[in-house]
Amino acid sequence: MADTKKVVLHEGAGRSKVSLSAQFMGNDLMVRLYNSRAHIGAVAVSEYHRGEKRASTSVLTRLGHRDDAVAYTAAYEICRRLKIPVCAIAGIHLDAITKEEIDNIQRNCHILVNKLIKIIIP
Repeated sequence: MADTKKVVLHEGAGRSKVSLSAQFMGNDLMVRLYNSRAHIGAVAVSEYHRGEKRASTSVLTRLGHRDDAVAYTAAYEICRRLKIPVCAIAGIHLDAITKEEIDNIQRNCHILVNKLIKIIIP
Protein backbone atom coordinates (compact mmCIF):
# COMPACT_ATOMS: atom_id res chain seq x y z
CA MET A 1 0.00 0.00 0.00
CA ALA A 2 1.72 3.20 -1.17
CA ASP A 3 1.96 6.21 1.14
CA THR A 4 -0.87 8.14 -0.49
CA LYS A 5 -2.97 5.24 -1.76
CA LYS A 6 -6.34 4.91 -0.11
CA VAL A 7 -7.83 1.46 0.41
CA VAL A 8 -11.61 1.02 0.70
CA LEU A 9 -13.11 -2.35 1.66
CA HIS A 10 -16.68 -3.51 2.35
CA GLU A 11 -18.11 -6.47 4.27
CA GLY A 12 -21.61 -7.70 4.98
CA ALA A 13 -24.98 -6.89 3.50
CA GLY A 14 -28.11 -4.96 4.35
CA ARG A 15 -28.15 -3.25 7.72
CA SER A 16 -24.95 -5.04 8.82
CA LYS A 17 -22.82 -3.81 5.90
CA VAL A 18 -19.68 -2.03 7.08
CA SER A 19 -16.96 -0.20 5.15
CA LEU A 20 -13.32 0.39 6.03
CA SER A 21 -11.11 3.02 4.47
CA ALA A 22 -7.42 3.33 5.26
CA GLN A 23 -4.64 5.66 4.25
CA PHE A 24 -1.09 6.18 5.41
CA MET A 25 -0.03 9.57 6.76
CA GLY A 26 3.74 9.22 6.57
CA ASN A 27 4.48 6.05 8.58
CA ASP A 28 1.21 6.25 10.53
CA LEU A 29 -2.07 4.66 9.47
CA MET A 30 -5.51 6.27 9.63
CA VAL A 31 -8.48 3.87 9.47
CA ARG A 32 -12.21 4.61 9.30
CA LEU A 33 -14.97 2.06 10.00
CA TYR A 34 -18.46 3.21 9.03
CA ASN A 35 -21.81 2.37 7.48
CA SER A 36 -24.27 4.37 5.38
CA ARG A 37 -24.84 6.68 8.38
CA ALA A 38 -21.15 7.52 8.85
CA HIS A 39 -20.16 9.86 11.67
CA ILE A 40 -17.45 10.24 14.30
CA GLY A 41 -18.60 8.12 17.23
CA ALA A 42 -15.25 7.15 18.72
CA VAL A 43 -11.56 7.65 18.00
CA ALA A 44 -8.84 5.26 19.13
CA VAL A 45 -5.10 5.82 18.88
CA SER A 46 -2.68 2.95 19.32
CA GLU A 47 1.09 3.12 19.69
CA TYR A 48 3.46 0.15 19.56
CA HIS A 49 6.10 -0.08 22.31
CA ARG A 50 8.97 -2.01 20.77
CA GLY A 51 10.83 -2.46 24.07
CA GLU A 52 7.78 -3.93 25.78
CA LYS A 53 6.55 -5.65 22.59
CA ARG A 54 2.97 -4.50 23.07
CA ALA A 55 0.45 -2.00 21.79
CA SER A 56 -1.09 0.67 24.01
CA THR A 57 -4.46 2.11 22.98
CA SER A 58 -6.50 5.12 24.12
CA VAL A 59 -10.10 5.85 23.13
CA LEU A 60 -12.29 8.95 23.06
CA THR A 61 -16.02 8.35 22.69
CA ARG A 62 -18.66 10.96 21.91
CA LEU A 63 -21.49 11.30 24.40
CA GLY A 64 -24.23 8.79 23.66
CA HIS A 65 -22.20 6.81 21.14
CA ARG A 66 -21.16 3.18 21.43
CA ASP A 67 -18.53 2.94 18.72
CA ASP A 68 -15.64 2.64 21.19
CA ALA A 69 -15.32 -1.17 21.05
CA VAL A 70 -15.01 -1.14 17.25
CA ALA A 71 -12.50 1.74 17.26
CA TYR A 72 -10.42 0.21 20.07
CA THR A 73 -10.25 -3.25 18.55
CA ALA A 74 -9.33 -1.97 15.09
CA ALA A 75 -6.59 0.37 16.32
CA TYR A 76 -5.16 -2.18 18.75
CA GLU A 77 -5.11 -5.16 16.37
CA ILE A 78 -3.67 -3.24 13.44
CA CYS A 79 -1.00 -1.60 15.61
CA ARG A 80 -0.10 -4.86 17.35
CA ARG A 81 0.34 -6.72 14.09
CA LEU A 82 1.94 -3.97 11.96
CA LYS A 83 3.89 -2.33 14.80
CA ILE A 84 3.04 1.19 13.61
CA PRO A 85 0.94 4.04 15.07
CA VAL A 86 -2.75 3.71 14.15
CA CYS A 87 -5.71 6.06 14.49
CA ALA A 88 -9.11 4.37 14.07
CA ILE A 89 -12.30 6.40 13.71
CA ALA A 90 -15.56 4.50 14.05
CA GLY A 91 -19.04 5.72 13.21
CA ILE A 92 -21.66 3.04 12.68
CA HIS A 93 -25.29 3.90 13.37
CA LEU A 94 -28.46 1.82 13.11
CA ASP A 95 -31.84 2.77 14.54
CA ALA A 96 -33.41 0.05 16.70
CA ILE A 97 -30.33 -2.17 16.36
CA THR A 98 -30.67 -5.78 17.50
CA LYS A 99 -28.13 -7.94 19.35
CA GLU A 100 -27.73 -10.05 16.21
CA GLU A 101 -26.96 -6.94 14.14
CA ILE A 102 -24.38 -5.79 16.71
CA ASP A 103 -22.71 -9.21 16.53
CA ASN A 104 -22.75 -9.15 12.71
CA ILE A 105 -21.29 -5.64 12.59
CA GLN A 106 -18.52 -6.53 15.03
CA ARG A 107 -17.73 -9.67 13.02
CA ASN A 108 -17.70 -7.66 9.76
CA CYS A 109 -15.33 -5.11 11.31
CA HIS A 110 -13.02 -7.93 12.43
CA ILE A 111 -13.01 -9.37 8.89
CA LEU A 112 -12.25 -5.94 7.40
CA VAL A 113 -9.33 -5.36 9.78
CA ASN A 114 -7.85 -8.73 8.84
CA LYS A 115 -8.31 -8.02 5.12
CA LEU A 116 -6.52 -4.70 5.52
CA ILE A 117 -3.61 -6.28 7.37
CA LYS A 118 -3.25 -8.88 4.58
CA ILE A 119 -3.13 -6.08 1.99
CA ILE A 120 -0.40 -4.25 3.89
CA ILE A 121 1.61 -7.40 4.75
CA PRO A 122 0.80 -9.90 1.99
